[in-house]
Amino acid sequence: MLTVFSEKHALRNAKTELYGGELVPPFECPVRAEYVLAHLKKVELGKVIVADEFGLDPITRIHDPAFLDFLEQCWRDWQAEGYRGEAIPTVWPARGMQQRIPNHIGGRLGYYAMAGETAISNGTWEAARASVNVALTAQAVIKNGASEAFALCRPPGHHAAGDMFGGYCFINNAAVSAQAFIDQGASRVAILDVDFHHGNGTQAIFYNRSDVMFLSLHGDPKDAFPHFLGYEDETGSGAGEGFNFNYPMSPGTNYKTWESALDDACKKIANYSPDALVISLGVDTFEHDPISFFKLTSDDFKRYGATIGALKLPTLFIMEGGYAVDEIGLNTVNVLQGYEGL
Repeated sequence: MLTVFSEKHALRNAKTELYGGELVPPFECPVRAEYVLAHLKKVELGKVIVADEFGLDPITRIHDPAFLDFLEQCWRDWQAEGYRGEAIPTVWPARGMQQRIPNHIGGRLGYYAMAGETAISNGTWEAARASVNVALTAQAVIKNGASEAFALCRPPGHHAAGDMFGGYCFINNAAVSAQAFIDQGASRVAILDVDFHHGNGTQAIFYNRSDVMFLSLHGDPKDAFPHFLGYEDETGSGAGEGFNFNYPMSPGTNYKTWESALDDACKKIANYSPDALVISLGVDTFEHDPISFFKLTSDDFKRYGATIGALKLPTLFIMEGGYAVDEIGLNTVNVLQGYEGL
């Protein structure tokens, strides 16, 4: 399987994350991608190529240009205020408040943020742009005839909505790639999100559409981030009614339970008969992931890769979560090898 990668991911190297009432080193850090890349090379899964440049046009098919301008300017504007730390939102337009975009960078951070854990720092915009170029390069490989490809994206993207960042995500790589398939002639695309956390940004982007089906297996939002989206009764709206499927699961979920949800999702995908399948591949469902509560073992990742492969669809794997434990490389590659029947 071909892998697309960019060394520019390392430009996203924030030093602080708000977690448990403390500022801690971020769980989403450069070594994550290096673990995966090292294991890809160890097993010789396939060629690794660098990303092409696609410009902003395919990104603005999904994201508000004003939001992208904010991401590009945020760090400079934050520094211009004389702040010494990284840019972290501290105020939000909550219930009963105005939804106007403030001039001050502190207000703009809160307007465009979904949560307060994700700092913006030097290099964040450049890394996010590189990440979506990785996804679009892999998408083009499939559009040009390959049956599968792996986009080793970092930072991840599935929490980013059309005008909102958070959950370590800035540009929604999966959504931009799905839209690229549609713009290039696909009638239907399915996005299967197997990350531990609900892909709230992806759901929000396609919630009113029937040409992109979204299915997410994740920790129950009653117990897990992002808490305010991902419930089973969220099934789409308007033209999108019946094309959004959530599978929230409880703390301690084992593979047998998780696999049952996957099997149901794959049946829905097969019935939908998409022209392409995008996998938001988070491996934070692993039993030893530091910020998740599912109990999948390393062997389980190979098993579910085979289940996805049985759909026999052109498939784009896009890296999402899975945090800096040694097994992130093994578990990611296990999914890809399982998909290929290795």
